[in-house]
Amino acid sequence: MPLLLSGNEAIVEGALASKCRFFGGYPITPSSDIAELMSIRLPILGGKFIQMEDEIASLGACLGASLTGIKSMTATSGPGFSLMQEHIGFAAMGEIPCVIVDVQRGGPSTGLPTYPSQGDAMQSRWGTHGDHPIIVLTPFSVRECYSLTIRAFNYSEKYRTPVILLSDEILAHLREKVELDTSIEILERGFPNVPPQEYLPFDSRYDVPPLAPYGRGYRFHITGLAHDETGFPTSNPEKVQKLQQRLATKIKEADVRDLDVRFMDDARICIFSYGSTSRSSLRVVNELRKRGERIGFARPITLWPFPYEEVKKLSKKVDMIYVCEMNLGQIVREVERASECDVRFIGKADGTIITPEEILLSI
Repeated sequence: MPLLLSGNEAIVEGALASKCRFFGGYPITPSSDIAELMSIRLPILGGKFIQMEDEIASLGACLGASLTGIKSMTATSGPGFSLMQEHIGFAAMGEIPCVIVDVQRGGPSTGLPTYPSQGDAMQSRWGTHGDHPIIVLTPFSVRECYSLTIRAFNYSEKYRTPVILLSDEILAHLREKVELDTSIEILERGFPNVPPQEYLPFDSRYDVPPLAPYGRGYRFHITGLAHDETGFPTSNPEKVQKLQQRLATKIKEADVRDLDVRFMDDARICIFSYGSTSRSSLRVVNELRKRGERIGFARPITLWPFPYEEVKKLSKKVDMIYVCEMNLGQIVREVERASECDVRFIGKADGTIITPEEILLSI
């Protein structure tokens, strides 16, 4: 039976379906209703909800819960997302699974708390320092808020990494009829098959070493410092390079890239966008196709790792790619790097969605 859900409500449903049983958070518009709903729903399922003193502590609590074997999630927006960056780097270095929902709003700083933006696109990739791997998924419908939350948990567990779900204020509070797909596979965490005395938490024989849960007989060290296979710090160049290369490679070679492509068989122009802006873009494409225009549509579902090869192939088919995003130009630079055709930008950062009429006028 279809349910009338908002994007934030669908994220909660996806998290619970994924067997998320811990949420650590701090209220911030426009993500607060995720925390509010989790505070009600989690205890019913035997899970734990805790409101921390700030966003730094919120993600720290999630990482601690994850290390005990519990799937964990937090949700925030712009300023809170900035505060979480240190712990995102810690999760990447320590290979701690967790899901971070960033419901984007206008910025920088406090910006426009109740208005939409896509200004965190580059921060989601490069917000924390160092050569860190990351997976970022970006939904464009309430249905995808549900399904991509499940996918985020699956990727997090499979690749032992933090995963970011990059939503925005429009999707957060948009309501649509959704039939929740209960057939989506839910991945469980793979535990080590060796006794505690033989366990290496960062065993380089694996692309993704199995993670033992604290409290079940396994004792090991987690640090944000460069470390060897035992988890203890090292500055040995050979061991550090080996670790850094494995962390990068496991995400670079992961089967996570997903690009939604439509009407590209005969297209001479392509509109490229992501998140809620894709809704306006797809409306324009559908209208122009009815008029006989040769125009196509492309939308990265996985924003990072960015689908460079896929975009390069698309660019060879068309004369022009228009990139639409609610910022002053972020992902357009990545499209330019990948493309072999002319690339143009349609964007703004005034707290309002890019309308179909604005895209038509620009084209």
